[in-house]
Amino acid sequence: MAVDRFPRDRMYYKFRLYGFLKNLRFFDPFLILFFRESGLLFLEIGSLFSIREIAVNLLEVPTGVIADSFGRRKAMLASFSCYILSFLVFYLYPGFLPYALAMILFAFGETFRSGTHKAMILEYLRLKGIEHLKVDYYGHTRAGSQLGSAVGALIAAGLVLYSGSYRIVFLASVIPYLLGLLLFLTYPKELDGELIPVSGGLRAKLWERLRVTGTGFLGMFRDPATLRGLLQSAAFDGVFKGTKDYLQPILKTQALALPLFLSLSGDQRTAVVVGIVYFMLYLGTSVAAGSAGKVERRFSGLTRAVNLSYLAGLALLAGAGLATQFELYPLAVLAFVGLYLLQNVRRPLMVGYLAEVIDPRLMASGLSVESQLKTVVLAGLAPAVGALADGFGVGLALAVVAGAGLSLAPLLRVRERG
Repeated sequence: MAVDRFPRDRMYYKFRLYGFLKNLRFFDPFLILFFRESGLLFLEIGSLFSIREIAVNLLEVPTGVIADSFGRRKAMLASFSCYILSFLVFYLYPGFLPYALAMILFAFGETFRSGTHKAMILEYLRLKGIEHLKVDYYGHTRAGSQLGSAVGALIAAGLVLYSGSYRIVFLASVIPYLLGLLLFLTYPKELDGELIPVSGGLRAKLWERLRVTGTGFLGMFRDPATLRGLLQSAAFDGVFKGTKDYLQPILKTQALALPLFLSLSGDQRTAVVVGIVYFMLYLGTSVAAGSAGKVERRFSGLTRAVNLSYLAGLALLAGAGLATQFELYPLAVLAFVGLYLLQNVRRPLMVGYLAEVIDPRLMASGLSVESQLKTVVLAGLAPAVGALADGFGVGLALAVVAGAGLSLAPLLRVRERG
């Protein structure tokens, strides 16, 4: 069967470059190890994640409405500025309370960004008349993001190997985010979306824009197809984000057990192994994301692919937990790799499904709702997983979370509209 192709024009490469720069978060492969190096317990680490997610929860919808009301480009500039401030606080001020402040700044960055850039991509596809290629197109742009993660993992490993500390990765992360700010200045104005014209003074314009956008936003909760899609996406992504970084202590255990790089310190050996594994992992997720369109066509529809990927992902997480519990660490690593790959196929499928059930004018707001629901899951999940990991081990914590997610599958099953 012939497959339509989308244009590889200037905006295609700008979207991919955005993803590449955004995912040069050199701290990602070492975040839990950084916190452990700073002397934090798993419970404290989970609390920091919870603080971040609560802040995201409070800010998510207002910032999404602002993006739809006043322009998505301005929202992205605000996002990357907040990220940069967060990285600087992490680097300059060690300690639980400064880290909590950095997490709040990071939350501002997340809320101005989440949903906004995806809405810009979907707006571009609408203007070009190629909305039917949204899964393929978004999968390709996400592949650029995962390539950034792969390159970032190698650079981060080199930085830690050179400096002997995980702290340097936050300072280095400032550079690609400054480049991202410059990139947004080149985005065309039409990607801001359809801004509803209003009259009156500045205050009247502000409240009228928020009122009109907010009314449409509330209407999304009355549509069963939209609501189920938002809830399933939030549940899966919340579980993934709350557990994915526990791959790091598993890799550290493996790194110290291997008879390799014995001339290096424990942290340096860990950096080398983690950097190599994450590099290979993110190369795989880049390929997986680019294949999302093929997966959609194989399943002859989005709903079946979305539902099956939910079940498969939680089964992989359960396998990772059980393998860790029984100290079968290579199997645990393989299960985590499978989960990462699946997530990067699933995400374009999920965005494609939501794009079919959400009004294009409210896309940033709708995707912000999805992200907000995700933060509710993560805010409660992160400290619970941390406490379970402290008390009973990482493996059992992962298995319990996976079991809970699987038990909710019948309630979260998405269906075709109507």
